[in-house]
Amino acid sequence: MVDGRDRVTLSASYVVALEEAGLVPLALPTLLAPAHAAAALDSVRGLVLAGGEDVAPDRYGAAPHPQLGAVDPARDAAELALIAAARTLRLPILAICRGIQILNVAMGGTLFQDLDSERPGPVRHAAERNHAVRVEPESTLAASLGMREGVVNSRHHQAIRDLAPGLRAVAWAEDGVIEGAEASDSRSGWMVAVQWHPEDLTERALFRGFAKAVA
Repeated sequence: MVDGRDRVTLSASYVVALEEAGLVPLALPTLLAPAHAAAALDSVRGLVLAGGEDVAPDRYGAAPHPQLGAVDPARDAAELALIAAARTLRLPILAICRGIQILNVAMGGTLFQDLDSERPGPVRHAAERNHAVRVEPESTLAASLGMREGVVNSRHHQAIRDLAPGLRAVAWAEDGVIEGAEASDSRSGWMVAVQWHPEDLTERALFRGFAKAVA
């Protein structure tokens, strides 16, 4: 909501990162009617799920936590429908920050609604700071990034609690919080999800990996 009106916004960093990877990004409105999800993906070759609000806890059968942030039920509904359609079409999926959370929920997982109170640890995930991650060597994420260890930019207060059955964890922060996941079955196609914000990094390897997947 801006100036009393609903707005559809997207950080320019996503557009720049995708264009630098050789792709032409098309933004879908987050208030898209779920029934139109399949039609919206008819003319694209991949789906990027961007950062944003908290996922509404009723989507995974939980009561709201006192520290739950703003939620957008219309966006939840639209993105859940887009994920279902993309999986049916076997489109490559790149999920970022909120994206990894809504993807996990879409596939049957749950979330920590507030890490500081539900899973306190040494890493301040909600702060604007960098922290180390460990990446599973035998993973699509490692192949895309070209690294097994690195430093990522963190700013999230929610994260995966129960990993969805169709996903496997492939990156972790020093405190064990899941920072990366991908499809557990190669037959599901290219699906990579990260909790950090690669669109804001100078190194755009993950977007190049996505570009190869949609080629």
